[in-house]
Amino acid sequence: MTLRLGTRGSRLALRQSEQAAEALRARGAAALVVPIKTSGDHLAHMALADFGGKALFVKEIEEALLDGRVDVGVHSLKDMPAILPPGLCLAAVLEREDPRDVLVARNGGSLDDLPWGAVVGTSSLRRRVLLRARRPDLRVEPIRGNVDTRLRKLEEGSYDALVMARAGLNRLGLAPAHACPLPVDEFLPAPGQGILGLEARQTDHDVLDLLKDVDHAETRAQAEAERSFLLHLGAGCHTPVAGFARVEGDRLLLTGLVASVDGDLVLVASVGGAAESAEKLGQELAEELLARGARAILDRRP
Repeated sequence: MTLRLGTRGSRLALRQSEQAAEALRARGAAALVVPIKTSGDHLAHMALADFGGKALFVKEIEEALLDGRVDVGVHSLKDMPAILPPGLCLAAVLEREDPRDVLVARNGGSLDDLPWGAVVGTSSLRRRVLLRARRPDLRVEPIRGNVDTRLRKLEEGSYDALVMARAGLNRLGLAPAHACPLPVDEFLPAPGQGILGLEARQTDHDVLDLLKDVDHAETRAQAEAERSFLLHLGAGCHTPVAGFARVEGDRLLLTGLVASVDGDLVLVASVGGAAESAEKLGQELAEELLARGARAILDRRP
């Protein structure tokens, strides 16, 4: 049996899918990468929140899964909605890459080294809020396009710096030597950042059995906690949200953030407990932040 892996057609998505294919082949399964054009790729000139968020990077791949054109969908987990379509499941997650955000400045240096009023590009509401909280003087501007396009725009002088996911740069081998990782305590990652999720049909038991072999236990606990937090929070694409789980032995610490779009209100909380209770911890964290005022933030209209 040859597993057909559905993926976006960007260089990063293809590389990620090839990593998933390599992991399956190492366990004796045959795997073929099948590129699929998504709505998010067609609308690369628009801000993510303006056309429905990152779910549009997932939609067509899920449709291909449901109608049998592919056997597995390969996604950046942070792009996947908290609720999957009926009939599909998150069958496996690969070992997490570096989950941190990274600052790539045209002239090198850290966030503190950027000149007053420097222009920083990011596609993320979460990163925009965190940047403004840390450096209110910066001009934070939207940027779209694949990793290569963004780095080219930086070199051409359209931006003084970019904030990007370290995982994507690592996977492509494009992380500049002067790239400066941002500590997770100040720049809490998006839920699922750095994780590859493998989606499959719930009734396709042969495929599910094969995917179990590449499911990474520690990353699975992190993913379940972070996605449960997102699910019970009920946040849409117009609200800056962060969530990050650490596993230490049999314990899991989960930290979450909800902020207003203008950054005037930022709520942060943490919970801890047994790693086997990851989903419950995600729910507890969401309920705590909702009780502390996150509901009012989520109810605001953009």
